[in-house]
Amino acid sequence: MSDIELALVGLGTIARAQHLPAIAATPGMTLTAIASRNARLDGVANFTDIDTLLDEMHDVQAVSLCTPPQGRFEQAMAVLRADCHLMLEKPPGATLTELQILSAEAHLRSLTLFTTWHSREAAAVDVARDWLADRVVHATHIDWCEDVRKWHPGQDWIWQPGGLGVFDPGINALSILTAVLPDPVRLTGADLHIPENRQTPIAAELTMDAGHPVTARLDWRQQGADLWQIRFDTDAGTALLDQGGARFRVDGETVGKGENAEYARLYARFRDLIANGDSDVDLSPLRLVADAFLTGRRHAAPEFQDQDP
Repeated sequence: MSDIELALVGLGTIARAQHLPAIAATPGMTLTAIASRNARLDGVANFTDIDTLLDEMHDVQAVSLCTPPQGRFEQAMAVLRADCHLMLEKPPGATLTELQILSAEAHLRSLTLFTTWHSREAAAVDVARDWLADRVVHATHIDWCEDVRKWHPGQDWIWQPGGLGVFDPGINALSILTAVLPDPVRLTGADLHIPENRQTPIAAELTMDAGHPVTARLDWRQQGADLWQIRFDTDAGTALLDQGGARFRVDGETVGKGENAEYARLYARFRDLIANGDSDVDLSPLRLVADAFLTGRRHAAPEFQDQDP
């Protein structure tokens, strides 16, 4: 069986650091084209926009979109209407309605649609899910805190409607949460802290219900080391999934850990979904974010500058 010919749209930091190495390491998949307004990649066909790519690269069978969520719907629909399978970087879209329309279009055309959540593929997430399945969870708490200046310097789209603000990283925690807990997660309250000169939150506190209380603290003002962890208080002790999902400990003892190969697992999954004629469209993390924006209490935060004066 010949390799799937893949095109990548968007060639920013994440695409170069994660997508390109993962594609190269995935048997059965070959990168043949790039669409990027400002960057080029040697060894493949390069285009400045997706429409030109789709018009000229008729052998492309699948497309991975690694662009900001705003405006991605039109790109995604163009991919599906060109009869190409589609993989979406997280967050998969700006709204739930967009994704429902894309899912229906993919189904109509018998194409694969894959809404990815890379943090679910972290090394210890499956270990945590399996361990929690046999325990009673009394309470869960998330701390997901990082420095926006480190991870998103000068990226205005994250502060605009559809860019999600602190939920851009925070949705990674919610994707893990909805994957490892056995019961559905329902948002019950949210406090959103929005800088006076921005349109999306720089911090948020969430309360949720999953058959037990769940709380979350998301903050883009973290100083020092990133804090990416979820604590589970259970009938068998306190479990901690930290390092963004790379390590799982119970009462301080390591139960599972490893080097993350999140994107390699995503592309292998995409390949297999295409081969089997399936799709994977899980919108539960985005629903929680949408509920937070819909029902959350908004609080003014001090103005935020990307750089110190």
